[in-house]
Amino acid sequence: MKKFIHKFLFTVVVAIILSFTTTEVYSQCAMCRATVESNVGTGSKEPESEVGSGLNTGILYLMTIPYILIGTFGFLWYKYSRKKA
Repeated sequence: MKKFIHKFLFTVVVAIILSFTTTEVYSQCAMCRATVESNVGTGSKEPESEVGSGLNTGILYLMTIPYILIGTFGFLWYKYSRKKA
């Protein structure tokens, strides 16, 4: 039980440290960025001007998929290891 507590505390400390460590990242390619800037900059209400919000939604969607997969595999691994023990 002590081993589990030490591993858990270590994981929590590492997660806290990583959550406060940030870097500035530009994750859009040059073409996407230019399109978004030109559409948002004009302020037009045409459907093409919603590219910026659609692009941001797409980025958030693509960002959540790996977390869901890792969480699912972690949960299944945990359930399997509990059955084994």
